[in-house]
Amino acid sequence: MRFEQLEQFVALGVLRHFRQAAEQTQISTSALTRSIQTLEDEMGYELVKRSTRSVKLTPEGELFLDYAKNTLAELEHTKKRISQSVNGNSDEKLVIGYTNKASSVVPVSCGQFLAQYPHVKIEMQLQEQHELARKLQEGEIDISVYSQAINSIGSDIHLPDQLVLFVSKHHPLANKSDISKHDLDSYPMYGCFSQSKQVQSMLNEAIDMLNKSASIKVGSIEQVMSGLVKSDHFAIASIEHANTLAEHTELVQLKTNKDLSHEQLVVQTSQQAAVGEHIDHLLSLIKKASTAIN
Repeated sequence: MRFEQLEQFVALGVLRHFRQAAEQTQISTSALTRSIQTLEDEMGYELVKRSTRSVKLTPEGELFLDYAKNTLAELEHTKKRISQSVNGNSDEKLVIGYTNKASSVVPVSCGQFLAQYPHVKIEMQLQEQHELARKLQEGEIDISVYSQAINSIGSDIHLPDQLVLFVSKHHPLANKSDISKHDLDSYPMYGCFSQSKQVQSMLNEAIDMLNKSASIKVGSIEQVMSGLVKSDHFAIASIEHANTLAEHTELVQLKTNKDLSHEQLVVQTSQQAAVGEHIDHLLSLIKKASTAIN
């Protein structure tokens, strides 16, 4: 008894017509007739009642039809399990979100992954970092990839490139290598007034960001530098004064996040993502690509 014979018998049992069943199983009517006769000989029972008008199954034939259907269904299920074991789940889809800074890593890694796991579908989404966090938490994406500053000096002080922070060289923060907004809370602040409306607007925003609006002292660059040398204040000024500050032997510029040496890639997986060998492999490719670029 062969699986093809079971398929042919199921076709006949469902269609109850020799010619139609033969066409569906892509054999001749005479070949189908011989196949059914062989089954009956092997079973030792008549399975089909033939007449000029119709095909009817005997009670034994109805029982054998159920057996044939169940056997073929189990065969397909086993084939699918074997295929998934070898090639991965063909119905599986991975959604990967990444920021623009990770765009040199994610597409390359996914291309290498698909070469080895062609049956896994991948959807890539270019997103802002805050959107990645939301989508990952809500299970809308499986993997999140973004770039994050490391060795961050002033990691929560986000000043534009046009502004600089500085203190007296004797100030407690002068030699500190990890300055945060919290560190600055303990010290009063000077702000250097600017003739440029654009720069002054940046200064005002920075003052608000540092929560110093109520206590800020504002003056010219000369007044601010003179005040710093004799106090524990810190100050903020336009980048146009950087050379003047660098030449002052009693003042030190504080480094902020614009002076970062490099960044690291942060890869996160959703709790809903089923971690398996193929996902581990993809994460490994992303890490490898990131290392090669850095």
